Amino acid sequence: MRSTAPSTFATGGVLDDEPLALPAAWSPPPRPPLPLVAGIVPVVGAVALWLVTGSLFSLWFALLGPLIAAATMLDARRAARRDGRRAAADAMRARAEVSAAVTARHESERAQLWARHPDVARLATRDGEIWRGGRDACLVVGEGERASVVRVTGGDGDPDAAELRRRAARVAGAPVTLPLAAGVVVVGGETLAAAVQRALVLQACLAFAPDELHVLPPLGRGLDWMEALPHRDCRGGSQLAVVGPGEVVPADADLVIARGRPGEPLPPRCQAVLTISSPGVARLEHAGEVVPVRVEAVARGQAEEIAAELSTRADHSLGLRRGASEPIALSPLLAAVPATAGGLPAVIGASRSEPVLVDLVADGPHAVVAGVTGAGKSELLITWILALCATRSSDEVTFLLADFKGGTAFDGLAGVPHVTGVITDLDGSGARRAIESLRAELRRREAAIAAAGARDIGDPRVRLPRLVVVVDEFAALLGDHPELHSLFADLAARGRALGIHLILGTQRAVGVIRDNLLANCPLRISLRVTDAADSRALLGTEDAARLPGGVSGRGAAFVRRAGDASPEQLRIALSAPADVAAAALKVGHRAPRRPWLPELPKLLTLDDLVGRSAAERDAPPAGAVLLGLADEPEHQRQPVAFLGASDRGLLVLGGPASGVSNALDLVQAQLRGAAVRLPAHPERLWDAVAALHEELPRPGSAVLVDDLDGVAPRLPPEYAQIVTERIEALVRRAADAGVLMVVGAHRLTGPVSRIAELFPRRLVLPYATRVDHASAGGDPSTFDAAAPSGRGRLDGRTLQLAMAPSAWRESFEPDAPWIPSAALTGVVARRSPAGRRALAAWEERGVRVLGVEAYVAEPAAVATARVVVVGEPDDWQRQWRLLADVRGDHDLVIDASCASELRVLTGFRGAPPYCEPGAGRAWLISAGADPVRIVLPS
Repeated sequence: MRSTAPSTFATGGVLDDEPLALPAAWSPPPRPPLPLVAGIVPVVGAVALWLVTGSLFSLWFALLGPLIAAATMLDARRAARRDGRRAAADAMRARAEVSAAVTARHESERAQLWARHPDVARLATRDGEIWRGGRDACLVVGEGERASVVRVTGGDGDPDAAELRRRAARVAGAPVTLPLAAGVVVVGGETLAAAVQRALVLQACLAFAPDELHVLPPLGRGLDWMEALPHRDCRGGSQLAVVGPGEVVPADADLVIARGRPGEPLPPRCQAVLTISSPGVARLEHAGEVVPVRVEAVARGQAEEIAAELSTRADHSLGLRRGASEPIALSPLLAAVPATAGGLPAVIGASRSEPVLVDLVADGPHAVVAGVTGAGKSELLITWILALCATRSSDEVTFLLADFKGGTAFDGLAGVPHVTGVITDLDGSGARRAIESLRAELRRREAAIAAAGARDIGDPRVRLPRLVVVVDEFAALLGDHPELHSLFADLAARGRALGIHLILGTQRAVGVIRDNLLANCPLRISLRVTDAADSRALLGTEDAARLPGGVSGRGAAFVRRAGDASPEQLRIALSAPADVAAAALKVGHRAPRRPWLPELPKLLTLDDLVGRSAAERDAPPAGAVLLGLADEPEHQRQPVAFLGASDRGLLVLGGPASGVSNALDLVQAQLRGAAVRLPAHPERLWDAVAALHEELPRPGSAVLVDDLDGVAPRLPPEYAQIVTERIEALVRRAADAGVLMVVGAHRLTGPVSRIAELFPRRLVLPYATRVDHASAGGDPSTFDAAAPSGRGRLDGRTLQLAMAPSAWRESFEPDAPWIPSAALTGVVARRSPAGRRALAAWEERGVRVLGVEAYVAEPAAVATARVVVVGEPDDWQRQWRLLADVRGDHDLVIDASCASELRVLTGFRGAPPYCEPGAGRAWLISAGADPVRIVLPS
């Protein structure tokens, strides 16, 4: 029970607690001043008119001044009276509307207060309210007036509005409550006071379950009717003392409901006094306040009838008065299980000392077990499993156990031979794949039954054990993997004939187990639940919601089979370590088959793949590129994944150290010389892409591109755009040319995302976050933060990529420095130390170096030697004739530092080969040909 505030007049909230507003009282406008100007102006006008015209008749207009002033005053008074009448009518209408709203809100508030604080009459007529949990620890001493949450604002200065505000602040006919811990003494005539005391005691016993409220002995004169109350036999909860006039309050009493005579001293621990003046009329004194109330009275015969009904309820639902809260051992009950073949009978508890049996075959084929935390749900599941293991060998029944509430509930059963495996929520993706493997188990059993020429597992020709799938906390399983609900619905629909049975444990049934699954689970067991809707959904009654919490209610349950007219009450039997040891001896002739394959290995070599592919019935075709092992739990297979001749390409995405480069190394290791891998060095990357743009490799080859999203940052924007466009064109052309494209990237940014859409197959390797995984095209539900390197998703399957025999290392021979060989070579370069070193190296080779101006001054003097004419871009632009001669008939070298002047000096409109800045690179244009890259001596 919940504690409440000590105030007698505490109220609960109502649905509509917005204040109701009244308009302010109307105030008449101030009297307008005498309109002097309006009165004087006509007089002045008339005098002026007389002076101009000389006519005495014009002076008559002076009378208009006083007339206009008087008319103005009269009109203002008339308007004020009209506004006053309109305001009075509006105020009356607003008060009527607010008054109606106050009445309606009081009705709603009154109904909610009585629903929250029912008296004996309301509790006795509403079966669902008896022993409902979460109730405030208070007593309804009667019906009276109390503070209301309804508020009226506005109407200041209006006496009628003030009266309406006073009426709204109090609600009549509402329950007047008193904190139960305050204690109350009923004072009055013996007959009336005893009837009111009986009503208060019954109200407390109807509101609070026996494990929440214990009625203390001894019972005084006239209180023997209370012997039938179940609250006399339970020792838990608060201790209530019910005493008569002059009797002593027990020392261990927490709560007191006493009866006294007028003028006698009050009993201890009674803060409130309820004085009865006449039948139904009393006043309550508490905390310095006096409140008139109408009290409820119960005759002795009525009290005895209600007490007997409560006793029957407690006996039916809990067995509290029969000592049923004592633990029940499992082993003595096992002898009650019949030694019949075909079914799966199991004893799970006892009802009135008789064993209670359930049969998953006859009563099922599937079951739902509901109960709040601490009710005994896990103990029931373990008892059920051990009861079956004790009477059936592993040749007859096997178990797959799933614990999704912490991973320890079934630890003690792992060594039982019937148990093929225990999966937990701590196992992550392994738990999901194990349950998905049950689809393959369905198909395997269908094939085995068909091969035996039988219709179902009940045929003696079928030699398959029944498989019982037990899930503790089914809601948690669906919370982690909501897509598995359809799998369980499929198992429930097809499991009967195939010998697969479900036992689903859950705290809630409503909103967790869908109707199509629940319809196939006719065997229902419910321990204590907090929501009556769960009890109705499973049992058809609210009995399970009325079970008490605490020690007395632990293990109390109801079972309802498909053929039961009403639920059967029982107490669950508890297993012991000896029961586990006995179950371990029931070993069959055949080792039970595990219904799922082990998880993919974290490390896989190419040799492992070659060996697996050779042993597979559906081996990859000759010439296929092996990738790794795929996981197909729904088929109980782990085939080799590969790239065949018909595959157009593969896009590999993943985070750092996820295995993207290893995937390309793996392909290259198998294709050897038939693989063209684009280098990472910017200049060689440009050359390789340009070569592939001109001519694709022969059919059957592969082009490998690693770190595609890193290409653009390594090149200037112009070159990055060209390379990206050429790679996109290469991907588009490769499929028709029989060339396999394998591209690796980390992020789909910019043009990379456009290229990614061209690949029909995509391997998504591990990422650090679910967002990155989804951005790469992965299903967010398949994200695994603990995935090892090389673990990914391909074609909707989990894949473990094999390790390549060796990592690819980019290596190349450096280009030899270029030496002028033509008679005349023009060099466009800015003055720099690197340029001077290059010129000096040429001079050492016998090449004469001249400036542009020097050569123009004496061109004939050097006609017989190899000459290099060097100048800055501006020097050459001033000598256009020399530039045209060198560009058209000789060699022209343009240093990479003059890239911006290349198009101006040569007229070349394309993109020259990429030159790395500061690396001693230049472009050579021989006799007007396209530029080529050269290396300058250093």
